[in-house]
Amino acid sequence: MILVFGSLNIDLVAQVPVIPGPGRTVLAPSYRTHFGGKGANQAVAAARIARPGRVSMAGRVGRDGFGDSAIENLRANGVDADRVIRADEPTGCAFITVDQAGENAITVASGANMTARAGDLASELFNLDTVLVLQMEVPFAHALEAARRTAAASGTVIWNLAPVPEQMTREMVTELLAVTDYLLVNEHEARDAATAIGLASADYEAASAGLAKSGNLTCIVTAGAQGALAVTVEGTRLRAPAQRITPVDTTGAGDTFVGAFAAMISEGVSLQRALEVSCEAAALKCLKAGAQTGMPMRSAMGSLA
Repeated sequence: MILVFGSLNIDLVAQVPVIPGPGRTVLAPSYRTHFGGKGANQAVAAARIARPGRVSMAGRVGRDGFGDSAIENLRANGVDADRVIRADEPTGCAFITVDQAGENAITVASGANMTARAGDLASELFNLDTVLVLQMEVPFAHALEAARRTAAASGTVIWNLAPVPEQMTREMVTELLAVTDYLLVNEHEARDAATAIGLASADYEAASAGLAKSGNLTCIVTAGAQGALAVTVEGTRLRAPAQRITPVDTTGAGDTFVGAFAAMISEGVSLQRALEVSCEAAALKCLKAGAQTGMPMRSAMGSLA
C-alpha cells in the first residue's frame, strides 16, 4: 500500500505575462481553481499510475466546501480518502501565478494542514508492504513520527524534501535522513540539505552523493531538462533523461515525479526503471495546465505500455 501523509489544498491559478516581484502588480484576465497540496498531488499522481486500490491519503481539511471538494476529488481519482480528517482550521489554499514560459510562483496558506497528526494513522497501516510518502507541508514532528513507525515495521519511506523550511536545522535533516529510504529533492533542495548538515555542496551531484552516504539511503535529484539522477549509498549513480517538450505549466511536475516513483517502488521495479517512468510522467504533466489535471494515467505512459 502507498500511504501519503501530507497536505491538501485548493489552488487558485492566474496566468500572467510575468511573475511579479516585490512591490509589483500584474493583471490576469481570470483565474482557475484546481486541486492541490503536495500530499494530495502526489497521492493522485500515484493512483493514476499504480495498480487500482493501492493508494491511501492521510491528512486534514477544514469543515468547509473546499474540504468537501478535496475529499471528493481524491475519491474520484481512485485514492482512499477515509483517513482525511476534518479540522476546525480552513482547508489549505495555494495562490499560484504562471508566466508565459510555464514557470510558476506559489504562496501557500496552510490552514488545516498544520493540524495534521501522526496519531491519526492507525497501527495496522504500517507493515512490510507500506510505502510511506512524505513532504514538508505538514508539521515536521508528525511526519517524522510516521516515518519512524514505517521504518519500525520494515516498510519503505519516500521523503520529498519540499518545500525546504526557512529554518531547516542540522538536527532536522539528520533525523529525516535516519528514517528515509529514498530522499527526493531538486537541485536547490539537495544543496540546501547538504549545507544544513555541514557537507560541501558545490553542485547538486556532490550534494546528493553526500546525502546518500550520510543517511545510508538513495538520494534522487530531479534536475529539469537534465532529467533525474539517483545516487545510492554505495555511490552508484543512475540517470534518466528528460523528454524534450515545450511546457504549458510546470506546476505539479515534481509531485508527479514523486507519485510515479512511489507507484513504481510499490511494484518492485528496478531503480533505473522507476527513474525513467517518473521522468516520463513529469514531462507529460507539463503539457497540461493545473497541478493535478495534467497528471497522466497509466494508459498514457509509453514506458508502461
